[in-house]
Amino acid sequence: QVQLVESGGGLVQAGGSLRLSCAASGRTFSTYKMAWFRQAPGKERELVTAISWNGRTTYYRDSVSGRFTISRDNAKNTVYLQMNSLKPEDTAVYSCAAGSGVIVSSGSGYDYWGQGTQVTVSS
Repeated sequence: QVQLVESGGGLVQAGGSLRLSCAASGRTFSTYKMAWFRQAPGKERELVTAISWNGRTTYYRDSVSGRFTISRDNAKNTVYLQMNSLKPEDTAVYSCAAGSGVIVSSGSGYDYWGQGTQVTVSS
């Protein structure tokens, strides 16, 4: 069992930056791929970025590529999402997720979820 707790969300002006953290419990964190999903009001949940268990493989959706960076520290059981040059369209609830196997875009490929943290970008 893995429990995930996100932090770092908030209100920021367009062009600003935020860093999200997701702290995991359990000794098996280093064996899981990790991902950040987001869901805006009235929209479906979407995969933002993901990282393999060893950090060697990453995925970014096109709209955040070059602005967002995912990283992980397996010694601290934590995954991070550095978000730069934020845009109003990045406004959403961001949730981290953990799962086994290769990176996939579907939420069904992840077994554990955090409660989410709100990110609001004002124009």
